[in-house]
Amino acid sequence: MALNKKIFSLAAPVALLALSACATPFQADVARFQAMPAPQGQSFVIQPANPANEGGLEFAQYAAIIAQRLTSQGYAQASDPKSATLVVMVDYGVDHGVEKIQTTPGFGPGPGWGGWGWGRPYGWGGWGGWRGRYYMGWGDPFWGWDYPDVSSYTVYTSHLDMQIKRTVDGQSLFEGHAKAHSRGDKLTELVPNLVEAMFTNFPGRSGETVKITIAPPDKK
Repeated sequence: MALNKKIFSLAAPVALLALSACATPFQADVARFQAMPAPQGQSFVIQPANPANEGGLEFAQYAAIIAQRLTSQGYAQASDPKSATLVVMVDYGVDHGVEKIQTTPGFGPGPGWGGWGWGRPYGWGGWGGWRGRYYMGWGDPFWGWDYPDVSSYTVYTSHLDMQIKRTVDGQSLFEGHAKAHSRGDKLTELVPNLVEAMFTNFPGRSGETVKITIAPPDKK
């Protein structure tokens, strides 16, 4: 088989793996503590835990997603905070990331081929040509293909915290914490997935931490 065909046959599976990585499911660790009453028409408002997000368009977008999920559970969104029986405090964010090193083995016929070489520290063993201190034979790095591929990438940690309190006395009814690791740091993609994880089997078993997997969206 020609050399270029060999390289293509070895590289093709790697390319397929790279494409499949784009469709990796989203995974989050979710811890929930709850004493939520059964939905009986209780109303809610959503407010940011961080005052800096008050009135922000980005927060409003995420709050709308959470409101949609609470409404589907049987709660009603209040028109103003004074009329709400529940207040939902929400916080979210992503860190600056941590660099990781990844090493993958090389491919090919292994260490340098050929068992000969006249022990000369330079040259081709007699025919000239720069080879540094190596001579033709096993271990010659110019002929071996098995060098590992070392690359770096960044892993980001995102979080979503949600607390639900009774407005009448401030009693906490729900405390949820969702955390995920990802290769990207776009909150517009991370927060909706964290909300989806938070509301999977909502309100959950109190004191239990579960791993939630969210399937990637279908590619059309």
